[in-house]
Amino acid sequence: MRILGINALFHDPAAALVVDGRTVAAAEEERFSRRKHGKRPLPFSAWELPEKAAAWCLKRAGLRPQDLDAVAYSFDPSLARPADAMGLDDPWDHLRLTYAREAPGFLRTALPGLDPGRVRFVPHHTAHAASAAFAAPDAEDCSVLVLDGRGERASHLAARRVRDRLEPLYAQDLPHSLGLVYEELTEHLGFLRSCDEFKVMALASHGTPRMLPELRRYVYPTGDGGFHATGVPWRDLCAPRGPDEPWTRDHADVAASAQAVLEETLLDLVRWLHGRTHDRVLTLAGGVALNCVANSRIAREGPFSRVWVQPAAGDAGTALGGALLLSAGAGDEPEPMTGADLGRDWSDAELGAWLKTAAVPFERPADIAATVARTLADNGIVAWFQGRSEYGPRALGHRSLLAHPGHAGNLERLNDVKGREQFRPVAPMVLADRAAGIFDGPLPSPYMLFVHDVADAWRDRVPAVVHVDGTARIQTVDPAQEPLVARMLSEFERLTGLPVVVNTSLNTAGRPMVDDPRDALECFGSSPVDLLAIGPYAIRRGGLFRTGDGEGPR
Repeated sequence: MRILGINALFHDPAAALVVDGRTVAAAEEERFSRRKHGKRPLPFSAWELPEKAAAWCLKRAGLRPQDLDAVAYSFDPSLARPADAMGLDDPWDHLRLTYAREAPGFLRTALPGLDPGRVRFVPHHTAHAASAAFAAPDAEDCSVLVLDGRGERASHLAARRVRDRLEPLYAQDLPHSLGLVYEELTEHLGFLRSCDEFKVMALASHGTPRMLPELRRYVYPTGDGGFHATGVPWRDLCAPRGPDEPWTRDHADVAASAQAVLEETLLDLVRWLHGRTHDRVLTLAGGVALNCVANSRIAREGPFSRVWVQPAAGDAGTALGGALLLSAGAGDEPEPMTGADLGRDWSDAELGAWLKTAAVPFERPADIAATVARTLADNGIVAWFQGRSEYGPRALGHRSLLAHPGHAGNLERLNDVKGREQFRPVAPMVLADRAAGIFDGPLPSPYMLFVHDVADAWRDRVPAVVHVDGTARIQTVDPAQEPLVARMLSEFERLTGLPVVVNTSLNTAGRPMVDDPRDALECFGSSPVDLLAIGPYAIRRGGLFRTGDGEGPR
C-alpha cells in the first residue's frame, strides 16, 4: 500500500509517505516555504496544505498522486463540536471545520491527478498515537499517551497498541487541556503562542515553583485517567511580560510552577495508564511530549521500563501517524523508525554544482569529519550540513551548528549567532558508548527528548552545555547509524580529550532549520560562523570574504 499522510489544520503542516509499512519520506512544509511552523495556527490559515512537502515525498518515491492507494488527513471533522459547546473562545473555529470538510477537494487541487475519494479522515489524537506506537522500535505491544493543545473535541488520548491495532482507553474532553494551559502561559510571558513553549520550559529552570499550590487549584489529575486544566488566572500570579521586556524573577517562578504542575499531572496519567495495561514500554506523542524535562521525570519516576518519544511529536508527526495507521489497517506491518533523517538530501556532485553556481571558494579535504574536528578544537563554530534533513524540531547531526563545549562563553556566543535569548541552553552530542560516564538519565537518547544530569566531574569540563540546573538535553550518537558524526566526535576527543560537542539547530531565531544548500549558504553568509561543512566540501569564512573567486575545490 502506498499511503500519503497529511497534516494541515492547526500548525506545522507536513507530509509523510509510507509504502508497504515502511516510512519512505517525511518533511515539514516550513523547510520548503521558509516560514517558521509553516503558518500561524489560525482558522484563516487552515486551508494551507503542505503542497511542497507532499510533492517532494511523492517525487522521492517516484510516484504520482494517482498512484496513491490512500491519503490520511489527520483530523476528522465529523468528530468535532462547535467551539463554544466545548468551552473554547474561538469564534472563527467553524471556518477551520469547513476547511477540514473540504480537504479532499483542496488536496485534489494541490496534487493534480489525486482521486479525492481516496482521502481518509483520521482522528487527530489517533494519528498522534500511531506516530508513536507504530514507529517505536521493539514495541509491538505498548502503551501510548498523547497530550497537546486540542484535537477535534479532546486534548488527550490514552491508548494501547496491540500489534496492528490501537485500543483507546481514555480521552480528556475540552476545554481541559494541559497544552492550552501551557500555551496561555507562553503568551502571558511575552512569547509566541503555539511556537515558543520550549522557551517557557527553559525559563522554568531559572525559577522556583513557589506558585505551585495556587496552580494546583486549576490544574490537577482527576484520578480516572483524566485531568482538570482550565481557567488559570495568570494575571493574578504575575504581571504579563511584553515581547521586548526583560524577564523577572516572578516570570521565572511562574514558569517553574507551571512546569512542576505539568509534571505532577503527567505522572498521575502515566501511572493510571500502566495500571490498566501493565506494559513495559510507554510511547509518547503530541506537543506536550516535546517537553523533555517532563519526559525525563516520567522515565525516572514512572512505572514503565522504557519510554520512547516520537521525534516529530508535534502536529507534524500526525502526517506520519495517519499514514502508518492506514497502512497497518490494510495489513502492512509498520516498520519502526530507524532515525529522524527522513527529509531531503543531495549527492556530492549536486552539492558541488550548487557551490560552483554560487561562485564561492571551497575545498574538498581528505576527511571532512577531521577538518571539522580541528576547527572545533581551535574554538571555531561550524555549520554542519550532511545527509537527509531531520523530521521534527531537533537538529540531530544533519543540519546543525557545532562548537567546543569546554569554553563557557560559547553558550552566549551561539545564542548571539542565532539571535536567541541568553537564558536558553544548547545541547551536547556524545558517542553512545561514552554517555553513561558523563550524563545520568535515559539512555540511549538519539532524539534529544530527555534531560540528563551532568556528572559533577564533567560540569567544569563541558560548561557550555550545562544548563543552570546542572542538566543537559543530550543526543547520543550510534556509529552504526551516524558514522560521519561519530568519526567527527572521535577525532575531536583525540584532539581535546572531550568526547562531547555542542550541537544546536542550523538556523537563526524565527526562521526554520536550514534544509537545502541555498539555505545553508545564506545562513553561513549572514552569520559569524567559521566553517561550513556541506557534504564532503568545506567553505571557510576567511576564504569566502577574502577572495570570493569561486574557483571551486582546491
